[in-house]
Amino acid sequence: MNKAEFIDAVASKGDLSKSDAETAVNAVLDSLTDAMSKGDQVTLVGFGTFLVRPRKARQGRNPQTGKTIDIPASNAPSFKAGKALKDAVN
Repeated sequence: MNKAEFIDAVASKGDLSKSDAETAVNAVLDSLTDAMSKGDQVTLVGFGTFLVRPRKARQGRNPQTGKTIDIPASNAPSFKAGKALKDAVN
């Protein structure tokens, strides 16, 4: 499911117009992005937790040349599914 299909699903389940559903979906995604960019985690009980996990700096290897390269430390977005979501999927 891509973003357009997701907006259509939200519109039909929420009895909203497509433009209202698109506004709502974009607002949720923007709020998640803003919170995670500040280093906060967002927990939606029953669904899951969106968080930022730090990655340590490490050594890597260029597969074409075999030369060792330094990979800097970074932050990676992560999602941990909640129990209700896990149960619904299984």
